[in-house]
Amino acid sequence: MEVDVAGRTIKLTNLDKVMYPAVGFTKGQVIDYYTRISPYLLPHLKDRPLTLKRYPNGVDGDYFYEKQCPRHRPDWIRTVPVWSRRNNAHINFCVVDDVATLVWLAQLADLELHTSMAYAEEPEHPNLMVFDLDPGPGTDIIDCARVACWLREIFDHFGLQSFPKTSGSKGMQLYIPLNQPDILYVPGTKTFSRACAELLEKQHPDVVVSNMKKELRHGKVLVDWSQNDEHKTTVCVYSLRAKERPTVSTPVTWDEVEDALATKDPDLLTFDSAQVLERVERHGDLYAPMIELEQELPKL
Repeated sequence: MEVDVAGRTIKLTNLDKVMYPAVGFTKGQVIDYYTRISPYLLPHLKDRPLTLKRYPNGVDGDYFYEKQCPRHRPDWIRTVPVWSRRNNAHINFCVVDDVATLVWLAQLADLELHTSMAYAEEPEHPNLMVFDLDPGPGTDIIDCARVACWLREIFDHFGLQSFPKTSGSKGMQLYIPLNQPDILYVPGTKTFSRACAELLEKQHPDVVVSNMKKELRHGKVLVDWSQNDEHKTTVCVYSLRAKERPTVSTPVTWDEVEDALATKDPDLLTFDSAQVLERVERHGDLYAPMIELEQELPKL
């Protein structure tokens, strides 16, 4: 069918196609979720280069990442060329500034939305810093919650506000908004985040690891500082994840993190699409400060 979305005509196909077989969640429901969450999601996608992660045959099928915005895109899809040193060429990234673009991406089975730490026009200057907490074998999101609280103590020392969210998968992420001009990755967010991760590893060597080598990660939580890089992306807040059911990378409060840690209940930090839509009705956008809050990166 052809639908009108904010004045744009989009052809939608295979709406009954099941994308999440375990729960029968269809492509039509994916499009519906992204349409309904768009008022809260779009501010976090705006002006950022987007890497697509497409699942044409659902979460149990093959998938592929796509940095170059598809050539068969409508002429109203906005793209921004970003120079890639690795490819020695420009990559024309999709940029999602409106709900029509979001619906078009959902039609392409782009279940996951991955964004960079910088705006497309200034790819060398991140406006936020991220810590990806990834549980190794024998650990879970509750262990990540404990590490997140330890990290918060470090940030508090520097007067930095931090904002937790679930990855929608196994772990958690902590974001620190900066929104200052001319910040770099090195020296800058990558340098500082690595120092924080290595400090935490020294303080809690039985629980934390800052090195990505798999053989070091059993029973520990990886504090992945390397995401603070011009070439890296992280899953965007409110993005679906390609798991057994349509879980979402969900912003949470520190009280919720502490409650989950106290009860050791991982379900308190797991949310699907329906729950997230209910949460934004109650709480609004818990991640709004990521766009608005200005903070100084500590001197290195």
